[in-house]
Amino acid sequence: MKVTSGADILILVTFLVVQLTLAVENSSVVSVTSENLGGIVESNELVLLSFYTNWCRFSQILAPIFEEAAARIHQKFPDNGSVVLGKIDCDTEEELSDKFDILKYPTLKIVRNGLISNQEYRGQRSVEAFVQFVEKELSDPIKEFHSIDELKNAEVGDGMVIGYFVSKAHVEYDCYRKVASVMRNDCRFMAGFGELTKNLRPPEKNVLIFRGDPSDPNHKDYYSEYSGNMTSLRDLSVWIHKKCLPLVREINFDNAEELSEEGLPFVLLFYNKHDMGPVQEFKTAIQRQLADENRVNFLTADGELFKHPLYHMGKSVGDLPVVAIDSFVHMYLFPRFEDIHQPGVLKKFIDDLFSGVLHFNFHLALEAYEKSESTIDPAEFPPVAHESKFKELRPSKHRYTLINRSRDEL
Repeated sequence: MKVTSGADILILVTFLVVQLTLAVENSSVVSVTSENLGGIVESNELVLLSFYTNWCRFSQILAPIFEEAAARIHQKFPDNGSVVLGKIDCDTEEELSDKFDILKYPTLKIVRNGLISNQEYRGQRSVEAFVQFVEKELSDPIKEFHSIDELKNAEVGDGMVIGYFVSKAHVEYDCYRKVASVMRNDCRFMAGFGELTKNLRPPEKNVLIFRGDPSDPNHKDYYSEYSGNMTSLRDLSVWIHKKCLPLVREINFDNAEELSEEGLPFVLLFYNKHDMGPVQEFKTAIQRQLADENRVNFLTADGELFKHPLYHMGKSVGDLPVVAIDSFVHMYLFPRFEDIHQPGVLKKFIDDLFSGVLHFNFHLALEAYEKSESTIDPAEFPPVAHESKFKELRPSKHRYTLINRSRDEL
């Protein structure tokens, strides 16, 4: 192997250390510590880290599956610098456990191109599922366009970043590809090169633009050009995250656990999938009135898919659209959907959650109801509160060993 730079030396040394560790332990899974973490994540395109403890039964169940998966993956992707499956013993590596904010065992963290994020593997814990996951993660996240017509007709989806590059060999394209690999689930990525893009960029310069759907109120700036440092992974990641991640997201059973672990209360619009008008109304109201609100997650939910929380609040699909807050302690009904268009009304509803007004009103209604000898309509004491149902979509004790954490009651 010809060594040409300090980076090559780091990759070579890390590769030799990893191979020695695997040989000594007779394992395809690398034992990761504070000492070798940096070298491993910086010298591999993809690293999947299992944070475990020996006393956790779910960690014990996962261990042989993870080992077999690592062996299969190593056979399929043998090149050094490609992929590593690692394990971190949280009892002996408390510092790493804290660094990655581990709140359950086992937790499977994803590190791409040295970029450490909060992303986790939450899929099926089987050998085949792990292999398929790695195959997808190592696939090219950027679609190359070969004609201007292909570019014009490309499906934008929730947002697309397009690069006009001099060549694939440029360091700025390498940076773009690394960021795209991390954010492949948040945005679509395209790129064109050379002569094809010469009229779309200044001579010998590379350009990145964002293209959104002009009819989507989530994307106020549906066309903009990146003006930052093209070789800064951090700056480019921040820009793409801001452009591609919509203010209002859709919740489903695939992403509910991840959304719940962000720790922010949900402001939910339950909608009828046969009438999508209220979804656009909700998005428009959030964009115009609450674009800077960062204390909650704004979400849309298919009322048929989430009919159990609706029923729990005394509502049905026939009552849609319905707006509610789920604080993971209580659910609070927003009185009237139409009021989302009234400036300040929805903001006050959110403010009342954090000031404790919603919780106080709940206890006020409950106390009055208990003192009354007759049935009282709870609507006389708005907003009505119900026990949280979305807390049930948090990481399950049937899948993880959960670390105790306290939460203020809202």
